[in-house]
Amino acid sequence: MASLWLAGSLADRLWLQLDQRLPAWDQADYLNSAVDHGRALGLLPAGAWPGWQGLLDLSPKVPPLASLVNGSVMALSGDSPDQASAALALWQGLLLVVVACWGRQLVSPAFGLLAAALTSTTPALVSLRLDFTLDLPLAATSVLALWLLGRWAAPEPRGGHWGQAVAAALALAAAVLVKQSALLVLLPPALWVAARGLGRARRRWQALAALVLVLVLVLPWLQHNWITTIGGTNRAVLESAAQEGDPPAFSLASLLWYPKLWPLQLGLVNSLPALAGALLALGVAWRRERGCPKPQPAEQAHRALGGWGWSWLIGCSLSGWLFTTLSPNKDPRYITPVLPLLVLLLSWGWWQLGQILRRQGWGRASWGALAVGLAASASSAVTAQASEIRWQPRSPLPAVMDRMRQQVGDQPHTLTVLPNAPELNEHTATVYGRAGGGQIVARQLGRKRRERQLVLDQAEWVLLTTGQAGMRRKASRELARAIRQDSRFRLVGRWPWSNGNPVELWTRREPVATAARFDRRFIELASGLEQGPAGLAPVFEAIGPQHQLDGHWRYQRRVSDWAQQRLLADPSDREALWALALLAVLHNRPQQADQWFSRLQTLEPGNPWPPAYRSVVLLAGWNPWGAHAVASSAARRHQEPVLEALADVSGALLANPFSLQRAFHSLPRATRKLTNQLNKEQR
Repeated sequence: MASLWLAGSLADRLWLQLDQRLPAWDQADYLNSAVDHGRALGLLPAGAWPGWQGLLDLSPKVPPLASLVNGSVMALSGDSPDQASAALALWQGLLLVVVACWGRQLVSPAFGLLAAALTSTTPALVSLRLDFTLDLPLAATSVLALWLLGRWAAPEPRGGHWGQAVAAALALAAAVLVKQSALLVLLPPALWVAARGLGRARRRWQALAALVLVLVLVLPWLQHNWITTIGGTNRAVLESAAQEGDPPAFSLASLLWYPKLWPLQLGLVNSLPALAGALLALGVAWRRERGCPKPQPAEQAHRALGGWGWSWLIGCSLSGWLFTTLSPNKDPRYITPVLPLLVLLLSWGWWQLGQILRRQGWGRASWGALAVGLAASASSAVTAQASEIRWQPRSPLPAVMDRMRQQVGDQPHTLTVLPNAPELNEHTATVYGRAGGGQIVARQLGRKRRERQLVLDQAEWVLLTTGQAGMRRKASRELARAIRQDSRFRLVGRWPWSNGNPVELWTRREPVATAARFDRRFIELASGLEQGPAGLAPVFEAIGPQHQLDGHWRYQRRVSDWAQQRLLADPSDREALWALALLAVLHNRPQQADQWFSRLQTLEPGNPWPPAYRSVVLLAGWNPWGAHAVASSAARRHQEPVLEALADVSGALLANPFSLQRAFHSLPRATRKLTNQLNKEQR
């Protein structure tokens, strides 16, 4: 087992040394997340412990476990993209161990070793060892959870032990904390097993304890980030599916979408011997059962494959494929957690082929055939991956970021990136801007015409290119020309790129004047919230571009210091209170926001919006009791549909049937009012 892992890891390191590509959008995003978490743990340069809530802030859309592990490994291996890939070797080792243990449980240690060997040469899984995404960690933890869950669910005396229940719960929580899409593979089997366990007196308390343990481990992250998680999932699943034109979930095209990929993902060299062995074994089993009265084909197949262990494996495979298929968004990577299960099934076919050869008196020949087959599988995988090596770099981004690092050192700066290409984008630029303790973050801005003046007036560093290479939007090309013609900017360097179109790094000649900073504008926007919905639209319109322009959000520290000083002089300063309340909302601190809105509610008893905002942030903080008390009390004083809707919604969350009934009327009425006011404000 160790030899398999070591050989694969060495081959991966060689491939990474030869390949000159840079991480694209997704890979760079996960690398940046690993750096964030490594720094938060104090393991990487320029890092410090931000507190528990600060740590949870770092994973607003995707759970943090993989980034915590990857960031910890990077503290030992280094934080460059190639060095960071050492973390993938760790996840690969976990996957091999789990597959080997599952195979050992199904048949024998030799079968487990065979399954691990085929896992090491499966094309789709080999490519993920070189691709810094969450798919390999997700596969490893999901397969671990399914194996441990099956061990607990097995009939007595093999299953049903407390230690097995705790281990399965820990693995389930780990998989979900790697990526929430693990639920597609884990939730149906887990619910089925839990239902069976709750129906048995000996396992009932084990099932309940396991459920509590999973919730205790997962809920802190989910409670802190549930709003951004829902929004991110909607964009990643529903909106992406619509944009990419994926087939409807229940269509035939959808059901066949992943199976059509399996010959390439699993490899024909792995699949054909397995298929031959399976057919021969089932044929032998059928001939043996011919003399039995009224033989049932399903029973024959069940006997041929074995008992509970194989039934569990097949059920998990079918369930994982089906529920992944029902997800609207399709991608070859999304089926990854199911592939190791299919490899175990392929291993059964290889094993049966060897058994048949031995029964025919070809014992030594069977071992030779196995060795040749594994060698052919490994050779096929190596050949496929070697063909993917890119021998020459296509992006000058590392050199660009080195030049900028020479200019700014390790001080925090933001680079405004106009191009948007696989290896020339804001995520990849941030990877190189923060390597080795750097503090340069890159952000995408300037793709819309209304952002043009903001970039020209406040951007400190700008990366652009010429022509349409990487800048397909007309607004970006127009902004690039404006920067070249603006005397406030100077050219720092130029590097060749695609089709002779150079990449250019520009910087502002003089720092942005204090009067031009966003601080005063933010304070005015925060005070405008007292107008209710009319004040919300300007906030959202201004905050997004500003956070792209200032990736470190330095204005927030300045505004907070200003507001605290104002409150020391006058505790009733409304501008300061509104500013601090909005900052707390942006920082995802519901309790702090509630405190500031509460003080504003006391100072402005005739204004219905401070209690409305209080109710919203309390709901965001999973406090429907407080939200209902605030909204109900304020609704009696103000004839405001929004407050009535908030009171009914929070009451419905408290299982009040009368509130639920009223919410069907009050919520649409409040929504219409908010929509009308926002549309009026925009006009």
